[in-house]
Amino acid sequence: MTQSLSKQASLQILARRSAALVTLAFGLSLVAAPAAQAAPLKIGMTFQELNNPYFVTMQKALNDAAASIGATVVVTDAHHDVSKQVSDVEDMLQKKIDILLVNPTDSTGIQSAVTSAKKAGVVVVAVDANANGPVDSFVGSKNYDAGVMACEYLAKSIGGSGEVAILDGIPVVPILERVRGCKAALAKAPGVKLVDTQNGKQERATALSVTENMIQAHPNLKGVFSVNDGGSMGALSAIEASGKDIKLTSVDGAPEAIAAIQKPNSKFVETSAQFPADQVRIALGIALAKKWGANVPKAIPVDVKMIDKSNAKGFSW
Repeated sequence: MTQSLSKQASLQILARRSAALVTLAFGLSLVAAPAAQAAPLKIGMTFQELNNPYFVTMQKALNDAAASIGATVVVTDAHHDVSKQVSDVEDMLQKKIDILLVNPTDSTGIQSAVTSAKKAGVVVVAVDANANGPVDSFVGSKNYDAGVMACEYLAKSIGGSGEVAILDGIPVVPILERVRGCKAALAKAPGVKLVDTQNGKQERATALSVTENMIQAHPNLKGVFSVNDGGSMGALSAIEASGKDIKLTSVDGAPEAIAAIQKPNSKFVETSAQFPADQVRIALGIALAKKWGANVPKAIPVDVKMIDKSNAKGFSW
């Protein structure tokens, strides 16, 4: 118990420290406004994809935050191609960016680009998923906690007994952590049996097909955990078409998922919501703090929130 309280106190201290750094960073940027007007800061951000409302929300928040300090933004979409992402970063360095926010499609594969950016004197902050190499800081959701939260809810929603499956995704750290958290939660429910784990690739069409196969292979299936809301919408279609009482939980808090949870008698019962706009705002603040000479934490975990029918109304990123 003492260790748990100590860990919680440490996280609270880190959160306060992070908030102070963000305030400091934006304050310093405003103080430096005359110089910035002559040579505005140039911020580059490379996304693993932009065909996703989660990252679209993040991009909008970045644009708004950058505009508030008179900075310019260069944004690229890797389309989940690490070679393209590395090339995109090299192009940004040619454009003389001051700050690089990197949302890696492959944490290991992006390392050479991160190293090049640091050699060029660029501040590098990883967002949502961490990157190998000399990043200055990492800002991301508590993905393990998200998996625990969703699968504890799933176990309870099926009465603590029955067969469940995991709709997995691309093997990047956030997804791996969600699955690890889910399995840890299910292990504490002795009446619940994990009977299948398959990759839905976080895409609606693939997830639909995969979930159909899982339902057919396991006629007694009572629950499914999806690693993201995009895949969960395909899973939901498969569940509804089956006519079976199969509960669904997920991670993200996407608008479409929030709407689905609120429908009468919905099989979609919970999503562990992330906060993409907050992540990128904190990441930019930390990058600015580093740019102006502050010592910054190596990692800043961002809380997730359990959303079900009781609190879904009015929730948004």
